[in-house]
Amino acid sequence: MDVELLGRLLLPFALFLMMLGVGITLEWRDLGRVFRQDRVALLVGLFGQLILLPCIGVLVCLALQLPPLVAAALMIVTLAPGGVTSNMITLVVRGDTALSVALTAVGSLITPFTLPLLTALVLSYSDISSDLSGFPLLPSILKLATVTLLPVLIGIALRGRFPVPCQALYPWVKGLAVAGFLLMVAVIVLANQQRLPGLLHSYAHVALLLALLSMLAGACLGWIFGISRTGRLTLAIEVGIQNAGTALMVTGTLLASPEMSAVVLIYGVVMQLPAALLMLYRNLPFSRAGAAAN
Repeated sequence: MDVELLGRLLLPFALFLMMLGVGITLEWRDLGRVFRQDRVALLVGLFGQLILLPCIGVLVCLALQLPPLVAAALMIVTLAPGGVTSNMITLVVRGDTALSVALTAVGSLITPFTLPLLTALVLSYSDISSDLSGFPLLPSILKLATVTLLPVLIGIALRGRFPVPCQALYPWVKGLAVAGFLLMVAVIVLANQQRLPGLLHSYAHVALLLALLSMLAGACLGWIFGISRTGRLTLAIEVGIQNAGTALMVTGTLLASPEMSAVVLIYGVVMQLPAALLMLYRNLPFSRAGAAAN
């Protein structure tokens, strides 16, 4: 089987399992509680993810005068915020996990519709749509909804009907999703083994700049709106960590562009560096003691 075809088949499967894992950790009342108690933080987070983050992406692409294909790939990343990884990082740094999961859940309800529309706009503006044989808008919305929105809804329904089995099932779903995603990453690396070193050398610093600016923007939003320290920490992560899996679904499966997928993959790796430093800092003895004192 062709390596690129294998990647396009693996990614929807892995992404479906990831979003199913998000769903089976949620109940409708969890979302209702966040809407009632943390409405401001939730709305500010959604603003940061859906509006501010793409604006930062545009500024970075214009300021650095990136090639159209690279700029389009990075913009697609900014249009796919949040994800399961951000939930895990929030837990490790002792942020507001409920807010993080709520942002992921609400974002997964919105992104299947906004991402294809804005991707079509990005491709049109970048003048590369002809190189990618156009972008099938309605089929893309349906495919994204099938692998992101549908599994979340299924997971919430299963959690409400079978709470105990879902708790037991979650580690297996998560394990299969991670295994599928890692296999898909390996496939992308194989398909781009000639391109990746050059792309990494040329654009790793761009990915790092975008990740740092995004995290800083999330924290600043929280400070401006008077959100708690744990809330600001969560917003920094939720705005700064993007859903590389969903972005790869667009570039790898819908657009079938190995070059764009390689750029997304580089960003997906590099964006973890600031998060890793934050996790390390938040778990140093003096940082843990300070958090306990608060």
